[in-house]
Amino acid sequence: MHSINVLQQHINHGLNNLNIPEHPENLYGSIRYMLQIGGKRVRPLLTLMAADLFSITDITKALPAALAVELFHNFSLMHDDIMDNAPLRRGQQTVHEKWNPNVAILSGDNLLIMAYRQLAKCPPEKLPQLLEAFNTMATEVCEGQQLDMDFENMASVGIDDYLRMIRLKTSVLLGTALKMGAILADATEVDVNLIYDFGVAVGIAFQLQDDILDVYGDPAQFGKQRGGDILANKKTYLLIKALETAGTDIRPELDRWLATDGPAEAKVNAVTVLYDRLGVRQAAELAKQRYIEQAYAALDAIGVHTTRKTPLRTLAQTLLNRTS
Repeated sequence: MHSINVLQQHINHGLNNLNIPEHPENLYGSIRYMLQIGGKRVRPLLTLMAADLFSITDITKALPAALAVELFHNFSLMHDDIMDNAPLRRGQQTVHEKWNPNVAILSGDNLLIMAYRQLAKCPPEKLPQLLEAFNTMATEVCEGQQLDMDFENMASVGIDDYLRMIRLKTSVLLGTALKMGAILADATEVDVNLIYDFGVAVGIAFQLQDDILDVYGDPAQFGKQRGGDILANKKTYLLIKALETAGTDIRPELDRWLATDGPAEAKVNAVTVLYDRLGVRQAAELAKQRYIEQAYAALDAIGVHTTRKTPLRTLAQTLLNRTS
């Protein structure tokens, strides 16, 4: 098997050799900027790790699919940042802040086109299956983003609704990244579905950790504005659980802060105190743990030797215990 460092080198080499044009500068400069500010490259890594798990003969055959996943991910982030009015991404100015929203929209569109260009380089006999997986995922990500925005204007959102939304918006991309690698390595249908389930469960747990870090993480490590979800009244697991459990002693104060736009620091601090009183961080941690257990159960059921699955288990543990 290949080491994670070797797989990451393949990804970085592939991204560095995309031959992004120089002009128009605003269009392509913003794309280069988005790709250069990094991120963990987890999703393309999962594609290569899945291909490696099932003993693909040449790991570079899975590289175009991995790059397609990474380009799609950056496309979705660029557009999400506009919709969320986010000032920071990976600790740097978002594209719509550094340029403007119109540039970010066009650049995001082009990243999606670039993703399909990479998919077209995959083995022809695998393309129907890969496109079906990729297109299903892309549609679901859009559905999840729409639900996320809809939730902002809904008075009441249930925990099950929220979990369904994050499955669509965040988790299916991780599952599909793995699924595509498995398809390229000729895994059985059962194993393709199991590794997809593993990725989806990891993705939900990852998003729950993201919700927790938005409030309780260190902005210097997390790379995002602390309490951005609170300031946007975003229906995260923490807020939904708080609204469900707050009694008459806390609910009026929580409602009052939700109805105000600031001052920002005061709002974040006050809502965090209410979260602490309601124990919603602990509830989110418990929910995260349930999905971690589901993920490992799916991974354990995959029909390859346990030692071959160790890198995926280790990566999942690293992702789900992160502070940034």
